[in-house]
Amino acid sequence: MVALQVHFLLIPSLLSIMGAAQYVMQDAALLSYIDQRFLSLEKRLEKCSQDLLEYVDEFRELSKAVLARLARLSTDKAELKGEVENLLTRVEHAQRDIDYFGSVTDSNACVEVHEDLLKQQLLEEAEEKKRLKLMFNASCDHMLAGIRSLKVVKKTGGKHGSWMKDPGKKHAKIYLLSGSVNNVILEFANIMAFMENNQTLKARRVPLPVPWEGTGHVIYQGFLFYHRHGSLNEIVKFHLQRRNVADQMLLPGAGRIPAYQLSPQTKIDLALDEQGLWALHAEPETGGNIVLTKINPVAMAVEHSWDTPCSSRDAEAAFMACNTLHVVYNSPSGGSSRIQCVYDVLGALNAHTNPGLHFPKRQGGHSSVHYNPKEKQLFAWGDGSQIIYKLHTEQKV
Repeated sequence: MVALQVHFLLIPSLLSIMGAAQYVMQDAALLSYIDQRFLSLEKRLEKCSQDLLEYVDEFRELSKAVLARLARLSTDKAELKGEVENLLTRVEHAQRDIDYFGSVTDSNACVEVHEDLLKQQLLEEAEEKKRLKLMFNASCDHMLAGIRSLKVVKKTGGKHGSWMKDPGKKHAKIYLLSGSVNNVILEFANIMAFMENNQTLKARRVPLPVPWEGTGHVIYQGFLFYHRHGSLNEIVKFHLQRRNVADQMLLPGAGRIPAYQLSPQTKIDLALDEQGLWALHAEPETGGNIVLTKINPVAMAVEHSWDTPCSSRDAEAAFMACNTLHVVYNSPSGGSSRIQCVYDVLGALNAHTNPGLHFPKRQGGHSSVHYNPKEKQLFAWGDGSQIIYKLHTEQKV
């Protein structure tokens, strides 16, 4: 009985000892695994260190080779530079000898060639003038000699604006375009209706799909031609009766600077004379001088262009009359307007820089000046007043 009790007491102890032995074996296996992993990592680190040392040695060898090559190139470059300089010196000496012998032996031939080139150039210029005269299909035998009188027709609107008749139509309608940016034209039956006090109530209002910019617009043969507001150099052709845009074009080089320094709101100034439609503008490439362009109003295309000697500095307006540009100058504070530069595109007149044509009996500036070739008058806008100037002309010499 006692032996049986002892047996039962030993069984738990044996089980406990067996469990502890099992845990010891598991820990030993884990330690063995960890040891193997560390050995593997140590071998890989050792290989990495060896590879790095090999890379460093290889890079040093490459650096030495590159530096040695660069040193040789520098030496070769110096030698090559000396050879090139020597060759250039010899070429210059040979060129001087060639020029000397050429000038001695061929001087007469060179003179003949230059004379032929000059004759050819003169012939081409004569042909160009002939072509321009045929293009204009008319001859103007008169020139502006003075501005005889003025008539203040009305005072309406602000500082900037323009007013005009259509020289291409038989009617006597008056058109008023107030402001440097607007999209409504006022049309009056005649000048008497325009002069009435309540003229704006009787006027026919013509809205535009896009507004104008500046004061350089013209009305010709039933169309309004104007610089489109917000565009650099787009010219719009608007049909006044149908009230739609008939055509448009871009004027090369225009729109970057004002056409006239004293009228900065106008980048492109359109003009009419006996030959039709013109455009005036200034360009930085011409030093601010005015560029004159003949436009075909039907095709809306450039026919010819001229760089004039007339400066836009201190200019306030300009107009065309009989193929001739007339630029109006003033002082920045506003004084007596005067024409100081005249340019005839056909060369019948030389470009005059100070013809001394003054506007009569008036102090102040002009926002716009437009020539009416049908009535031989100037329609001007000065400080809110609508003015007509009568012109005095003489025969061209």
